Amino acid sequence: MKTGCGVTLTKLKDIAAHLGISPATVSRALNGFPEVGAKTRARVLAASKEFNYAPNTNAKRLATGKSGAVGMVFGSSRNLLMDPHFLDFLAGLSLVLSDREIDLVIRVAPPGKQLEQYARLMGNGSVDGMIVSAPEVDDMRIKALLAADFPFVVHGRTEDDVPYAYYDIDNDGAIKNGVNLLTQLGHRRVAFLNGPEDMMFAQQRLNAFLREMGQRLNPVPPEFICHDEMGEELGYTRAASMLDRAPSQRPTAFICSSTLQALGVMRATAERGLEVGEDISIVAHDDNLPQFHSENFAVPLTVTRAPIRDAANQLGRMIGALVAGGDPKTMQHTEKTDLIVRASTASVPKGGEAPW
Repeated sequence: MKTGCGVTLTKLKDIAAHLGISPATVSRALNGFPEVGAKTRARVLAASKEFNYAPNTNAKRLATGKSGAVGMVFGSSRNLLMDPHFLDFLAGLSLVLSDREIDLVIRVAPPGKQLEQYARLMGNGSVDGMIVSAPEVDDMRIKALLAADFPFVVHGRTEDDVPYAYYDIDNDGAIKNGVNLLTQLGHRRVAFLNGPEDMMFAQQRLNAFLREMGQRLNPVPPEFICHDEMGEELGYTRAASMLDRAPSQRPTAFICSSTLQALGVMRATAERGLEVGEDISIVAHDDNLPQFHSENFAVPLTVTRAPIRDAANQLGRMIGALVAGGDPKTMQHTEKTDLIVRASTASVPKGGEAPW
């Protein structure tokens, strides 16, 4: 059969006629039924590849009882389509799922309505599993999925010992490395630009920052710790208000939760006649976004790095294994971050050695 685009579509009955077997046998072979012999299955798979056969989704669903899709639900309160972190993650996830012939169903829910979307997707059989992104400190989505015994994987985690599959980064270690570097360089007044405080990763980073700074120095005044969406403009606004203080009261260094925040800090620093890597040091976490190469910033940025594409690849692999019946406790991974020291960090400037 030819489409209007001139592409020939192979049907299941065409494969059957080519091999001289019944369409039912072809269907069972493609869907993994054990009664089909290994030799026949190999012939069917080879022929389907030769003729670029794509199984009918509805027919496959009837044969296997699975939808061939996984779902994600996002709240409408965050403008994710403007967030480069989300877009790069989504691009990577879509590619790895496509390689596994799994469709991705995305739903956007108004505030307070995410659980309704989860219940609808699970209840109507339109997805075989869920991918949960940006877990909150007390995440009702995860509780609902556990209660329903529905396959899911989390980008992040809510605590250290959990019964579900997840891919996380070592947020604690990333902040510890940043604080350690800056304090070894003599910095005593370090500000922290964090992510939204209801997000678990931000809580992990905050706890690490307070602990590491408290162990080495005096506690950090609360006005030098900020929780925001991790964009450039808020990074600029927060840094500007801190840098407008008297020299003896402003930070000599910043730790940022994203390279976008760091760009804002760099802009605020330059506008005040200060120099990054001399007057002000900056460390940021880098998701290795393709459009923001931190090594190419006006001042190459010191970062803790864990590519977000790696997370997308692993989560796609995990959810595929989970819907096939895999054990979630064998799919729990915390990725270490790399500390890459560049020109944005230097010894504390003369006169900046005093604590807050």
